Amino acid sequence: MKHTIQTLITVTALSFGVMSNAFADADDLHEMETMAKTFGLISFEEAKTKALAAKPGVIDDAELESKKFEKGWNYEFEIVDADGVEWDVDIDAKTGKVTKMSKDWF
Repeated sequence: MKHTIQTLITVTALSFGVMSNAFADADDLHEMETMAKTFGLISFEEAKTKALAAKPGVIDDAELESKKFEKGWNYEFEIVDADGVEWDVDIDAKTGKVTKMSKDWF
């Protein structure tokens, strides 16, 4: 009986974790827009337009991240170009300037 209860608890916890991850992916854009409004940053759409102007392609991933060694925020985009090469493009979330553009070697 004790083993059955532990198994049930484990399965329930794993199921909840999977569901939580699915919902976390769905509201990332909403979270980015909320943070942008709260901190007075450019919108995700503005940042996306600037990133694609700097490196045309298809956006594979996007995040709004706190800068590592200084104050402020960056939109970080992973963009796949027409040749299938993945690029990392960072946009300063306050000014809209491209702060990084590098080929992803992995």
